[in-house]
Amino acid sequence: MGFPFVRRQRRKLPMRRFTHTACFDWSGQNVARPNGIALAVMGPDKKPALIENEHGWSREGALEWLVEQARIGSDILIGIDLSAALPFTDQEAYFPGWNNSPESAKALWALVDDICSDDLYLSARSIVEHPQLREYFRHAGYLGNAYGQVRSGRLRMVEEQSRIQQLANPYSCFNLVGAAQVGKSSLTGMRVLHRLESRIPIWPFDPVPAKGPLIVEIYTSIAAVNAGLTRGRTKLRDRGSLDKALDALGVEPHSPLAEYDDHKTDALMTAAWLAKAAENRALWAPKAMNEQIAATEGWTFGVF
Repeated sequence: MGFPFVRRQRRKLPMRRFTHTACFDWSGQNVARPNGIALAVMGPDKKPALIENEHGWSREGALEWLVEQARIGSDILIGIDLSAALPFTDQEAYFPGWNNSPESAKALWALVDDICSDDLYLSARSIVEHPQLREYFRHAGYLGNAYGQVRSGRLRMVEEQSRIQQLANPYSCFNLVGAAQVGKSSLTGMRVLHRLESRIPIWPFDPVPAKGPLIVEIYTSIAAVNAGLTRGRTKLRDRGSLDKALDALGVEPHSPLAEYDDHKTDALMTAAWLAKAAENRALWAPKAMNEQIAATEGWTFGVF
């Protein structure tokens, strides 16, 4: 499988400090400008702010923003709310039994983008039309025969750990049905990560660079729990509740918004949390993450 041995990562990590942090709340909605995409940035002033797009964010617009951060060499840590890969460790393959199953996350991104190359808006509709791959997913009106357990489906190691640590209640990325599903947003996110063409390192698939931007996978509910919210009740939709959460994270109140939804508040709260979390060395070297997991499944920043 390309991994002759598995070794825990024990190397000493340099303490990288970022002047700015950002969070993209993400969406797999198959439209030009999904309502679920929001971007917030926080700088040295410790006051998170939304970055608005004139007509609303698209995935293409998000990609352009990321490319610009690479071009100017921004000293920024960027969290994106999606799963950067599919489960691999449990069966030593993303798509067990399929001869063309990729052996690394980056190869998976390339595969997804290639299969979905004709899909508009960097969506991922063609996955469920693929004669082999559709069998690994649960989608509207159809349960693939390789999906796994009907209730939960397959999970990555980090998702298992987040359950154990009571940080989140994750759903399988192979599930594409229901309000809580994360599969669509993750597949569309893989297309964006592939199209970055290594212009921004993505942890833990790439080393932490000495300078410039870095992308990490985040789960906004982890930020919410760290801000004092109750697991399962992590969505904020008003000014007062958001400022209370920001205060718990040690940052300034936000500038009032014209309207509130949980996508905007998630982005603001997570950009604030990420600045604090990035200073925790333990989060950069999770005990359960070995070299194979880092290359195939990745990790959600904040799960230790």
